[in-house]
Amino acid sequence: VQLQASGGGLVHPGGSLRLSCAASGFPMDYYAIGWFRQAPGKEREGVSCISGGSTDIYYAESTKGRFTISRGNANNMVYLQMSSLNPEDTAVYYCAADPGFVMCLNGQATVSTTWGRGTQVTVSS
Repeated sequence: VQLQASGGGLVHPGGSLRLSCAASGFPMDYYAIGWFRQAPGKEREGVSCISGGSTDIYYAESTKGRFTISRGNANNMVYLQMSSLNPEDTAVYYCAADPGFVMCLNGQATVSTTWGRGTQVTVSS
């Protein structure tokens, strides 16, 4: 199981970015895929999650209405469209895969969660 997040960068407040999570070695469509972020000095935070089969979607309160998670069409990708970004969104963003359903209920990783490398998002003027 391998995951790789990409698409981060520097963006001005109010701007947008789309993060991509590429997967290999497992059938991504059957796994819950989550996005997490960690800012310096802060705990890791669950940002969004889409369940296997895309039946359930989770958003952290701080991202509702601004972030949209989606799956690609048969390309083993998951995307996180982020808009109305603000400096508090600055963090390293990670995608993660989990075979269960708990991650998308509460945005928390489990012992079965597999992590990919992160991508830096910086929101600054």
